[in-house]
Amino acid sequence: MTNSRIEPNTARRVYIIGGGIAGLATSALLIRDGGVPGERIHVLEQTDRMGGSLDGAGNSQDGYVIRGGRMFEEHFACTYDLFSTIPSITNPALSVTDEIKAFTKRVPTSSKSRLVAAGKKIEAPPLGLGIRDRWDLSRLLLQPERSLDERTIEEYFSTKFFETNFWLMWATMFAFQPWHSVAEMRRYMRRFMHLMPGFNRLEGIYRTPYNQYDSLILPLTRWLEQQGVQFSTEVTVLDLKFSEVSTPTAVTRIVLDPSSGLSCIDVGEHDLVFVTLGSMTEDSALGTMASPPNVELKSDRGAWALWRKMAEHPRAFGRPAAFCSDVSKSSWESFTVTLTDPGFFEFMERFTGNPAGTGGLVTFKDSSWLMSLVLAYQPHFLDQPGNAWVFWGYALYPDRPGDRVRKPMTACSGREILEELFHHLPVGNSAQQIIDSACCIPCTMPYITSQFMPRSRHDRPAVIPHGTRNLAFLGQYCEVPEDTVFTVEYSVRTAQLAVYGLVGSTRKPTPMYRGYLHPSVILRAAIAMS
Repeated sequence: MTNSRIEPNTARRVYIIGGGIAGLATSALLIRDGGVPGERIHVLEQTDRMGGSLDGAGNSQDGYVIRGGRMFEEHFACTYDLFSTIPSITNPALSVTDEIKAFTKRVPTSSKSRLVAAGKKIEAPPLGLGIRDRWDLSRLLLQPERSLDERTIEEYFSTKFFETNFWLMWATMFAFQPWHSVAEMRRYMRRFMHLMPGFNRLEGIYRTPYNQYDSLILPLTRWLEQQGVQFSTEVTVLDLKFSEVSTPTAVTRIVLDPSSGLSCIDVGEHDLVFVTLGSMTEDSALGTMASPPNVELKSDRGAWALWRKMAEHPRAFGRPAAFCSDVSKSSWESFTVTLTDPGFFEFMERFTGNPAGTGGLVTFKDSSWLMSLVLAYQPHFLDQPGNAWVFWGYALYPDRPGDRVRKPMTACSGREILEELFHHLPVGNSAQQIIDSACCIPCTMPYITSQFMPRSRHDRPAVIPHGTRNLAFLGQYCEVPEDTVFTVEYSVRTAQLAVYGLVGSTRKPTPMYRGYLHPSVILRAAIAMS
């Protein structure tokens, strides 16, 4: 090993706080590239299962639940590198990466109904960008990010811009709001410029064969278990204690909620600590077919409380308040629908012209909630029987009154959400029959787009904080220049940077694809936007 910050020591222990994709990727990279025995790795997770925000659970009787899913595309090099050595859960002869690429080739995405207006589909919607809009977008691409600190998207663009199909499709594809960071929008535009020619058909999007828990988390955790990694669930970390005398400083103790059965973990001289900062899905709440979600914000424990506690330290541990202090601007609501009859899927396939799994996001342009839905390829769960069908949807503006159900989505039951959805679709007399046989589970997520909140350059700490010896940060709220948050790729890249930086490795972080530097990519994007 080379460039090691700590001399290789197989007796060291590694503590990973957070069992989401970033923490699990860190575990795998420590074993594969860092030479750390699996049995020396301990993953501490505050919920009752691994996977973090990449979840999928339930059954056909009580209803399945997917809080959300992340977008994939061709150039997620860190993710595909990680999963190239993880066997598929359904075919161990294939890696997960091979499985994703084969599935995408077999079931490619090309939407014939990206938008719906007045009950009619719009195929390949025109972007509707005016001269001023195109100029502003071009100017944003060229503007230095440091000049965009704290600025919002609505401060940068004209009012007319937010009336275009481009913004409608952009906002619903990536979950941006006008009050979010224009610096993050700039990163997205540069990172995904190569997708612009197929943007209004969602072409170039990759998908996993099943929901992302079954396709990614389950095979990864099984592989880690086989390597001896120790998983502890329902363990809440309250604080980290640091050496007050050593320079650079080091974590010396992990303070736990005593209800987990242990009050603290002493960190040895050669031990390492990796911390997943913040959480997109903390304090999520589920509703039922008969009742809305009941959100209760925790302030004294959990991922955000830990980061706030750490931010009191004089080291450069970031500013969590920039991301978690206003849930009214970072919240939206999703819903998962389980059906016992294929009628709705058959209707949607006729209406959109897309077999399930090939169309992607369908957005209802007239919806006050700005609702969208996705019909995934079936089955969407490994244990899903042949007489069950599952689709997912979400709304960016759940606090607004609905168009048929005249109250906010956040106050609606699953039944009322379906009533609102079918108001925007020409389902006809079959709507009530579908609703009566459906199980719709809504989910409110207060922090789901908190990583998009307006920020300054120093609000996200470095993956390896300056002046520390055995600590690294992971996930969506530490800084990776140029890469895009709200993606699995971002989390896995932080794992690479953390492992290769702390442990040392002959491998280097996977280079980032920068299509915006290729003249052919720029030209095709310019043509598409004009």
